[in-house]
Amino acid sequence: MSAPRVSHPAPPRTKEDRHFVTALARGLDVLACFRSGDKVLGNQEIAQRCKLPKSTVSRLTYTLTRQGYLIHIEEIGKYRLGTATLSLGSTMLVRLDVRQIARPLMQELADFATAEVSLGTRDRFSMIYVENCRSSALLTLSLDVGSRIALATSAIGRAWLAAITEDERRPLLEQLRARDEQAWPEVQAGVDKALQDYRSLGVACSFGDWQKNVNAIARAFQPGGGLPPMVINCGGPSFTVSPEFLLGEVRPRLVEMVSRIEAALNR
Repeated sequence: MSAPRVSHPAPPRTKEDRHFVTALARGLDVLACFRSGDKVLGNQEIAQRCKLPKSTVSRLTYTLTRQGYLIHIEEIGKYRLGTATLSLGSTMLVRLDVRQIARPLMQELADFATAEVSLGTRDRFSMIYVENCRSSALLTLSLDVGSRIALATSAIGRAWLAAITEDERRPLLEQLRARDEQAWPEVQAGVDKALQDYRSLGVACSFGDWQKNVNAIARAFQPGGGLPPMVINCGGPSFTVSPEFLLGEVRPRLVEMVSRIEAALNR
């Protein structure tokens, strides 16, 4: 039984949309610009990432600090995420049933492949990990929950793109192209190849495209419950997981694992 179609995040709203609260959107953009490797950011860095005037960012960070979503470190004049953001994220993760179902299966695959197996979904122009398992024998490529991965060059992102409709995919790719016109021809070729792979192999691939020394494959599924598509990715350093191993040995196990997760979610 297939999961019902759900609507996915729309492109940024225009000024003509009277229901769109620009100030709220900008505040959320400020929170979203903090990446997993960032401990602190200053107003100037936030302004550059959000493409907003520094004066606007100063008002937003002040308000977010007052509300507990940011912490101002006076000694260096910069901000870190506050405990209120932790509350939002932890509540979401606790209620995400798919993590509990997927984790033991993901760990089994990670141990078999001596690799990292991750569960993620899209957040703007990135994929964000919501669960992660790794083989104890894996010495590198240590990512964790909350890590962000490029949408168009990673296997996990390409599988997400393959799971949505052409009408949903087209405007998103246009936005990605506008962000880096110079790099787009190569990026588009990789996405097109991944969509073809997904139709023929049942997985999207990234062999040295996201990072030169990293290989990965991924498969998407519909978790239901009104959630957007999610993806399970299996990858690792190219010197331990070759494309041939991933496609020949890991791919059938990954496809079967995702089918088991979907079946468990649809009971």
